[in-house]
Amino acid sequence: MQESRINRRHFIMSTALLAAGCAKGPRHAPRPISPNDKLNVAGIGVGGKGSVDIGEICKGNNVIALCDVDDRQARGTFKKFPDARTYRDFRVMLEKEYNNIDAVHVSTPDNVHAVAAMACMELGKHVYVQKPLTHDIYEARELMKAARRYKVATQMGNQGHASMGLWMVTDWIRNGAIGPVREVHCFTDRPGHFWTQPAPHPTETPPVPDTLSWDLWLGPAPVRPYHPCYLPDEWRGWWDFGCGALGDMGCHIMDPPYTALNLGYPTAVEAETSGHNGETYPAWSVVRYEFPARGDMPPCTLTWYDGGKMPARPEGLPDDVTLGDGGTNGTLFIGDDAMLTCGCYGDSARVIPYKKVETSVEPPELVGHYEQWVNACKGGPPAGGNFDYAAPFSEMVLLGNLAIRVGKRIEYDAESLNVTNCPEANQYIRREYRKGWRL
Repeated sequence: MQESRINRRHFIMSTALLAAGCAKGPRHAPRPISPNDKLNVAGIGVGGKGSVDIGEICKGNNVIALCDVDDRQARGTFKKFPDARTYRDFRVMLEKEYNNIDAVHVSTPDNVHAVAAMACMELGKHVYVQKPLTHDIYEARELMKAARRYKVATQMGNQGHASMGLWMVTDWIRNGAIGPVREVHCFTDRPGHFWTQPAPHPTETPPVPDTLSWDLWLGPAPVRPYHPCYLPDEWRGWWDFGCGALGDMGCHIMDPPYTALNLGYPTAVEAETSGHNGETYPAWSVVRYEFPARGDMPPCTLTWYDGGKMPARPEGLPDDVTLGDGGTNGTLFIGDDAMLTCGCYGDSARVIPYKKVETSVEPPELVGHYEQWVNACKGGPPAGGNFDYAAPFSEMVLLGNLAIRVGKRIEYDAESLNVTNCPEANQYIRREYRKGWRL
């Protein structure tokens, strides 16, 4: 009870102050940082993938503060950075530390990405956000606008966007190695390989562990009783918290076709699934995106497969050729002249039938994914995964979940952020937050 009162007091204080900052613009412009200075960093969500992120970002920089709602999940990171101040509520951390930090990484469940990132940007803090950038389509648009408004350095956590594999696939396709591409197939072994798609929410109500702030873990999602079936990783399978297989792997696997083919926004999306119960994502789905012509590139369809579904082997594909990274994650491009398959990050790319393909120019000296963002925070060029790229890409990926949710073909007008043929779908473009949470 005492913790609830403290959390509520901190919540009211922080929300009021952050709202005031938003009304006046950022409370502070980003601090000018020279390339030789150390970045003062904070983390929101520092267990699991967050521990990897902060471990990379910290190299040559200062870790000032760490925030996680689950002490048990985060204890390894807390122990690694004993001098960093620790918090459970990111709003309290931002209020107490905003004079001390330059940049924040956000590695929470998808449900909290947007509200945490927006709070940081409103205070003039650079932000790194794990993929998918947001839980909702509307949130992605708002984060992109906020990044421009507050002039902060941004990056989404799809590491493959900084890889040589993605650069090479893009170079090959744009220079005609397989001819015009009209058809793409992307596939993943999620769910099933890393989490089992859950049944509707349980009826048991076990006590909340002392190490967990359950109300803060829920974030903007509707209140429900605690149960261990939601965490630490199973939240991905629940509509209220995660974005399913598309959210987990779409921003990795779809990156090569999205980038190489300049896909932009689809005009229509439809999905076939195992069925869902309104609480959890389906055990498998096959989602078809339709894209119009782009410049001299013809119209294109991209089909996504998850939960063990795979594309049919195209005619002419030799029996000894495996797709992607060995048949579990990857992409197959079908061009007019040949095919190309690659793994999750554009790795292991090969043209089918085999022929030697040279890059059109000398490959660049690539800067690492995390280093790109750190350099951008210090006045360098924008990171490759900045929100001008990451927000439209995440929006494209999340439109697949929209089609899954309504179970109908949707026709999408990106300019108006509106499904034109299925009005009931628009309620899922922007969800309602529970009282006290805002974007």
